[in-house]
Amino acid sequence: MQEQLERIKAAAVQALKESEALQALEDVRIKYLGKKGELTAVLRGMGALSAEERPKIGQLANNVRASIEDLIEAKKKALMEKEQAARLAGERLDVTVPGTRRALASRHPLKQLEREVCDIFIGMGFSIAEGPDIESEYYNFEALNLPPDHPARDTQDTFYITENVLLRTQTSSVQIHVMENQKPPFKMVSPGRVYRSDALDATHSPVFHQMEGLVVDKGITMGDLKGTLEAFLKKLYGEDVRVRFRPHHFPFTEPSAEVDISCFVCGGEGCRICKGEGWIEILGAGMVHPKVLRGCGIDPEIYSGFAFGVGLERIAMRRYGIDDIRLFLENDVRFLKQF
Repeated sequence: MQEQLERIKAAAVQALKESEALQALEDVRIKYLGKKGELTAVLRGMGALSAEERPKIGQLANNVRASIEDLIEAKKKALMEKEQAARLAGERLDVTVPGTRRALASRHPLKQLEREVCDIFIGMGFSIAEGPDIESEYYNFEALNLPPDHPARDTQDTFYITENVLLRTQTSSVQIHVMENQKPPFKMVSPGRVYRSDALDATHSPVFHQMEGLVVDKGITMGDLKGTLEAFLKKLYGEDVRVRFRPHHFPFTEPSAEVDISCFVCGGEGCRICKGEGWIEILGAGMVHPKVLRGCGIDPEIYSGFAFGVGLERIAMRRYGIDDIRLFLENDVRFLKQF
């Protein structure tokens, strides 16, 4: 039996030397030390030994078991260290290697233009005012001198939420909020989305962007309006641009005007962009109607003012030669990357 124990030990040592994985170590342990292992089988046969041999063989069996267990533990530790080293080598990062460049989004062309226009007016002493997209009929129409029978108040042209609540059709409503809550003098512009019940096509959209402006002070005249808009348009389109005012009618201004600029493509000669006219309509403007001032608690005998409104899509389309307003809404990266 002593020789059998020595053979078991030698076989276990050889098996452990050849084991290169943790599962292989477990298989060796079960084969030699498990409940049905070879060493356990020998120990079960000790009952047949004499009283003199039993202690000697028992001590030898315990030594063989302890030796195999120590070898298993040492081999297990070595394999775990080797496995960890391999894993660390595989996960190692070279911090000196340049990282993967992430694509960064850019500001939408309409927002770029809105910021540029705001910067121009801020440079002329204007402040920025904002108002709600959902308005009452009073702020969107009545306070702006638009009577109940005005076509703009028809449900075919305006998105009504309830009988008296709607999606604003113009940012002019912000002017009413400003005049009600601030005392003149003030100069402000109000950029934002507006909504009209138009079918989406190349030149119309049910959602678009406007920029309204308002100045109220003592002694404001049409000359101030012309000077302000000429300074704005020259800054936007260049010093060579010419500005033309044509009589028009808006319920909330009197007198009113449509404002044109000389075509920035052909310089007024006539081309496809200006449809051969040499001029491009760019915005509407006028002196604030006395009725509008009076409705906001401002005495038109003391104060006067001017207002103007421009569509940002219109400016962008004419500046960049874009002939379809839907391009601003489709989020096509190929289009947006140009800006």
